[in-house]
Amino acid sequence: MKNLLILSALVALTACSGGRDRLSSGSTAGATGPISRACLAADRSAASTSLCACVQRVANAELSTRDRARMVRFFADPEVAHATKISDTPANDDFWRRYQAFVRSARYQCG
Repeated sequence: MKNLLILSALVALTACSGGRDRLSSGSTAGATGPISRACLAADRSAASTSLCACVQRVANAELSTRDRARMVRFFADPEVAHATKISDTPANDDFWRRYQAFVRSARYQCG
């Protein structure tokens, strides 16, 4: 349960202004990348290599390269996520739906 809450907070970081989370996951092979690095660099106390690698792995499987690059910016500036969420453009709405589906998957797979 604690890991689920932490994961939710990590993923919420990209959605609002949360913190980095800690997830336990299986294999993290191939789970290094910009999201994992941004997750660790965001300097949130609950972040861990395994959590950030798991989030990267799920993102690799579920988001396009473009969506992943967009998500990385959320770690550096949570206001970008907030602006995307409240934006009223079809492109941002479509991205936000894909992002929310990713969040649900990451919570399930990494939590």
